[in-house]
Amino acid sequence: MRASTHRSSGRRLIPVALLATASLALAACGGGAGAQAPAGSPTSGGKATIAVASDAGCVDPQQVASNDTIWSTRQIVDSLTDQNPKTGEIVPWLAESWDISPDSTAFTFHLRKGATFSDGSAVDAAAVKVNLDRAVTLGARAGLIRGYLSGYAASTVVDPQTVTVSFKQPNAQFLQATSTHSLGLLSPASVPLSDDERCKGVIGSGPFVLGSYTPNQSVVLTKRAGYSWGSSLWKHKGAAYLDQVTFQVVPESGVRAGSLQSGESDVISSIGPQDEAAFKGTNVVLQARSNPGVVFNLGFNHQRPLGADPVVRKALSLALDRQQIVDTVYTSQTKPATSILASTTPMYAEQKKALGSDPKEAGKLLKDAGWVRGSDGIYAKDGRKLSLTVSWSAVIGTNKPALELIQQQAAASGIDLQLKELQVAESASVLASGDFDIYWSNLTRADPDILRSSYSTALANNYRLPASDLDAALAAQAADSDPVKRAGAAAQAQQLIVDSYDVVPVVELTTVLAHSPKIHDVTYDASSRIQLFDTWTTGG
Repeated sequence: MRASTHRSSGRRLIPVALLATASLALAACGGGAGAQAPAGSPTSGGKATIAVASDAGCVDPQQVASNDTIWSTRQIVDSLTDQNPKTGEIVPWLAESWDISPDSTAFTFHLRKGATFSDGSAVDAAAVKVNLDRAVTLGARAGLIRGYLSGYAASTVVDPQTVTVSFKQPNAQFLQATSTHSLGLLSPASVPLSDDERCKGVIGSGPFVLGSYTPNQSVVLTKRAGYSWGSSLWKHKGAAYLDQVTFQVVPESGVRAGSLQSGESDVISSIGPQDEAAFKGTNVVLQARSNPGVVFNLGFNHQRPLGADPVVRKALSLALDRQQIVDTVYTSQTKPATSILASTTPMYAEQKKALGSDPKEAGKLLKDAGWVRGSDGIYAKDGRKLSLTVSWSAVIGTNKPALELIQQQAAASGIDLQLKELQVAESASVLASGDFDIYWSNLTRADPDILRSSYSTALANNYRLPASDLDAALAAQAADSDPVKRAGAAAQAQQLIVDSYDVVPVVELTTVLAHSPKIHDVTYDASSRIQLFDTWTTGG
């Protein structure tokens, strides 16, 4: 039996995303600093340089979760499906259509003909099978994929253009997962390489080819000649417009801004409020889009005594003034967290009441629990100070100033936070090892199942949460094919996470880029990662 609600241009019924009833209502805007003048018709050719803040140390899209690195790796792979950023609808890409079993345990994809990887091998059912079979064996860097493919049973090649992906239990979220960069397809020649070998370079079927990768310096992409199998959401057919795109790693925010104003860069990432102010009145164009998924948060290690203490977790949440953090550190488009999911995530449920600021109540809670404030202003109990270390990495430029302000707010309430910066490349292994008190991060995905990937004790469980009712709610939202019931389970999961302060949500991530007026049609996908297929330049 097929799940279907609209018909493709071809022969098959195509299912609409189960998320369609929950409009993403995502904020996307151009302008800001200077309104971009009409530039005429797109033209092919030219180069663009994009300055990003960090490098994850890996260019395998199936193993990266850092936005700055996803910006480049997203361009070299295609996905089975795409997700409309305005409606949440799942639409064709490499798969022309698909059928879903009534219990959401089997997904049959019907692939378009003629697509190839850049080494000449075919994008066919066998390639899909080897990708998924290998994906479930990837290591700590591939945490997202483990959630997407949990319960994976097998992929069966029906014929060269048809493959059925089966799961041991219902997995309603899988269709949306096929639209993500994490399940972008690699050439069968790249798939069997070791995790580390793949991080040095992979072959995809996307509109750009990896030209070179120099860790912590640059990623150079070149246009794929003959490309003609783009997403159904893209504006034009055929090959990409730009001949070459260079992603240059520039950690310092001020240097990135200067490189844009001097013409050394055409686009820059991780815009801060000081950049927004500096670009005001210039011809620089700002583009902003709110990221769906898990907001930036303080995630406790529940195996450590302070992280396991609900009084400590709630006191830290009450100590924070989220609006002050937003006003001080982030651009004008940013919002304080009002749930563990960003307000633009499908099936978001507001939990604002539990996330207020009340330092006096934080102190009362701690005193009632036996904590005594010392002469240094920090609480202590049984000879131990209320001190925790926050591990973080500079995946975006705002992380350090945000955490420094959080540190000040916590100290004012008698909670000592020490900040420990990690290299971006080591972050995944530290999170997996559990060697942290608190881990500062977010995780972007336009589906509430990102909660299961992060907090289910049946998966990676990096935060060492104990088994609880939360597991059942997370499993239900992943499995139920009824969008109303699924939304109910997702709302319950959000309430359980926030009410128990398993993590402390702080701020929603908004992706803000700035670009020269000669750059046109940089677009965001449903997860607020950039797509450069339709991008063109008048600068040569």
